[in-house]
Amino acid sequence: MSLPPLHVVTDESVLAAEGFAARARAVLEAGGGALALHLRAHRLGGRRHYELAARLAPEAAAAGAELIVNDRLDVALALGLGVHLAERSLPPAAVAALEPGPAFFGASVHGATRAREAAAAGARYLIVGTIYATGSHPGREPAGPVLLERVAAEAAGVPLVAIGGVTPARVAEVARAGAAGVAVRAGVWHAGDPAAAVEAYLEAWRAAVAGAPAGAASATRGAAPATEC
Repeated sequence: MSLPPLHVVTDESVLAAEGFAARARAVLEAGGGALALHLRAHRLGGRRHYELAARLAPEAAAAGAELIVNDRLDVALALGLGVHLAERSLPPAAVAALEPGPAFFGASVHGATRAREAAAAGARYLIVGTIYATGSHPGREPAGPVLLERVAAEAAGVPLVAIGGVTPARVAEVARAGAAGVAVRAGVWHAGDPAAAVEAYLEAWRAAVAGAPAGAASATRGAAPATEC
């Protein structure tokens, strides 16, 4: 199973916003097989988390996209989905030992030690950050694209996804540093047209992979300034 290059992450404010269901559907349809939607809501109760995931899963499947449950291993297991492990989540090795386990798991990493642990446990991908300054972590010093290079040296070939202040204009830089994809939140959900923002990120990614500069429109069209992840 190939890894989608664009990971779009929610939070409680995104989920609570009026019209989320329609916007999520548009995002999934715009991204298709190139998009993974991360259901992240740390303060949401288990039942509500399950209900949201159960509603989004068939829509993601219909679009050819992926739905990944963040942190809530119970919800992922109940619905046969993949789970993303934050640093506050169960250790990757503990999740890997489960029988049956989730469809797959990925992990957030901020340095080499966590990358080694997650890669050794069988993580499908690693989300690496914070790459650029982001309003969602105002006290965290951005590490820059060099963090991707350092993590890659310990990740045993596991694909890396860059997070933190990644705009379409920065996609080529993180791709050159070794990213296999990018993860965003505000850049899509805070955009006037989230579906157009998805298209802008994917256009920038395709251009980066091809080694050509993205069109000027792809750097700005639809995407909100990435002051947050």
